[in-house]
Amino acid sequence: MNKTSYIAALGSGLTVALMAWGAYAGNDESPVEIIAAQIRDQGYVCEKPQSAKEDRAQSAPNETVWILDCESGTYRVTLVPDLAAKVELLKKN
Repeated sequence: MNKTSYIAALGSGLTVALMAWGAYAGNDESPVEIIAAQIRDQGYVCEKPQSAKEDRAQSAPNETVWILDCESGTYRVTLVPDLAAKVELLKKN
């Protein structure tokens, strides 16, 4: 499996995990932990994730946008099935 396929599989898996989390609130992992792990896997620094809030105004069908607050910075994370997350640094702490 090449790097692009691996990252795409991670993005797809993350989307499925978030959907499953919404359906089953008994899961120990929250969206903030799942999204933080995803961007770390893609090489971004997210120390001590604080919160993840869905940005419904920026989201679209098959494209969910989250604002992720970490101790090291704030990111806009766009999740698209079968693709790597698009990550934008909004503010560095």
